[in-house]
Amino acid sequence: MATKQQNSSVLAPEQAKTKPPHLYRVILFNDDYTTMEFVIEVLKRFFSMNRERALQIMLKVHNEGSAVCGVYSRDVAESKVSQVAEFAKQHGHPLRCGMEET
Repeated sequence: MATKQQNSSVLAPEQAKTKPPHLYRVILFNDDYTTMEFVIEVLKRFFSMNRERALQIMLKVHNEGSAVCGVYSRDVAESKVSQVAEFAKQHGHPLRCGMEET
C-alpha cells in the first residue's frame, strides 16, 4: 500500500496587532440648581465612589465648573452618560454629564 507524503510545514500564527481601545473621560458639569447631595448620590451610584471620594469630586465640580468622574471605553462611557442623564431627569435636576476622548 502506498502512503502519501504530506507536507507538514506549520504556519506560524499571524501576529495580530491590536490596538487598545480609545478611552473616554466622563465629566460632570456644574449648574446652579442641582444639589450637592444629589451629585454625591450620582457619583456613588454610577461611579462606585465612596462618600469621601464623591465629596471631593462634587466639590471640584462646584468650584471648577466640571470634573472627571472616570475613564472608560467608549461603550461604557456612553452608558454612564446616559444613565446619569436619565437619573437626573427622573429626579428633576438639570445635571449635565458628557464624555471626551483622552
